[in-house]
Amino acid sequence: MDKAEVCALITELAIIPAIRVSSAEDAHFAAEAITKGCLPIVEITMTVPGAMDLISHLIRFHPKVMVGAGTVLDIETARRCIGAGAHFITAPGFDREIVEFTAKQNVAVLPGAQTPTEVLTAWRAGGDFVKVFPCALVGGEKYIKALKTAMPQIPLIAAGGVTQQTALGLMLAGATAMGVGTDLIPVEAIERRQAARIRELALRFAGYVTEARARMQPVKNKSSASAKFTGTQSCEKP
Repeated sequence: MDKAEVCALITELAIIPAIRVSSAEDAHFAAEAITKGCLPIVEITMTVPGAMDLISHLIRFHPKVMVGAGTVLDIETARRCIGAGAHFITAPGFDREIVEFTAKQNVAVLPGAQTPTEVLTAWRAGGDFVKVFPCALVGGEKYIKALKTAMPQIPLIAAGGVTQQTALGLMLAGATAMGVGTDLIPVEAIERRQAARIRELALRFAGYVTEARARMQPVKNKSSASAKFTGTQSCEKP
């Protein structure tokens, strides 16, 4: 899966399930539950014990699943994640060295940012998407809408506090995708090994994406003065 395919799939699915648990066994269970459902994508955070091994395992035994590495805070970790086969690299904040290094490896990178200046800087440095984190604490959908109005060319990932109640609004506000944690992968569901519950939640979030796109389509059709939007963000920079 090359970089262009990764970016296209992130845009298409619009949901990035972030796995942040306290054991490798729990992480493996969560990843299996999600990928056997409707979402062939997971983000394994570096806070998970044995994260590198899990990334390698998923890449090897689930070739149709897109596997990302999350909470990557330095170049050496980024290098190891890419060596393990990670399809994309993401972090809660912006580090120019990580973004530029990952971009040079032709791997998709999703740096984190919060202020308009940080968002623009992360994009110009080579970010394929910019993750607005923590989104819920700075205004949620209203903040995404404000950023998107000012910088419509930048594909934003809403992350941090995304819930079933806010997912639809975030998509309608202009988020290209959402990073979702415990509301998609509840701690209780992992502890009780409730794979069906996790798959049901994945379907619900996918449904919010579908509904948002259906509601936005009439608006796009009426805007004859706007540039045609194909529904797929390009990894190439202008």
